[in-house]
Amino acid sequence: MTTDTVTASVWDLPVRLFHWLLVALLGFSWWSGENHHMDWHRLSGYTILALLVFRIYWGFAGSRTARFTQFVRGPRAAFAYLRTLGKRPYQAADGHNPVGGWSVVLMLSALVVMVTAGLFSVDVDGLESGPLADYVSFDAGRVAADVHHLVFNVLLALVALHVLAVLFYLIGLRHNLIAPMIHGRRRAGAEAVAAKLGASPWKAAIGVLIAIAFAYAVSKGFRF
Repeated sequence: MTTDTVTASVWDLPVRLFHWLLVALLGFSWWSGENHHMDWHRLSGYTILALLVFRIYWGFAGSRTARFTQFVRGPRAAFAYLRTLGKRPYQAADGHNPVGGWSVVLMLSALVVMVTAGLFSVDVDGLESGPLADYVSFDAGRVAADVHHLVFNVLLALVALHVLAVLFYLIGLRHNLIAPMIHGRRRAGAEAVAAKLGASPWKAAIGVLIAIAFAYAVSKGFRF
């Protein structure tokens, strides 16, 4: 068997589910907000919040490639990686490369800011508001609403850059980033095959419970 036909696990199921559920929910949140289906918009936002809580938890307790310590590197590592992109053949990273890791951090940060602002936001008539809007003034709630919309536009720009990067890898480097995010595996050499992801179903279950409990508490404004 040649190394081109050997495959190794690169993304665990929780990471893949997070990725595709987030894609679907962001689209749904935009549609429901634009069409003034605010009950659905809030429900979608709570679900995105739960996903973010889980992903942050999984970044510390999850599998090898899911952990922040695996892919968050300093600027020097990012620039060094960029200098290797012109070399052939392209050598795939074990998980996120240093540049991709920073894109993950930026997207997660933008999502956290956007969702948090939405929780405190108030519309111009004061009729629709987030579950935590009672904790701030009306003016602060309006600022939160503006931040919520602004960061969504920033997030769209980050998503566009992400799509362009995926196309660059696919067309320019002949490296498919999409397929592994679907089935979790990529072509690899013997060393990568020997490395295990170490994803624990029990840790994943605990993370899901924490995420659901937190999102539920927020949806109730921490009032029970």
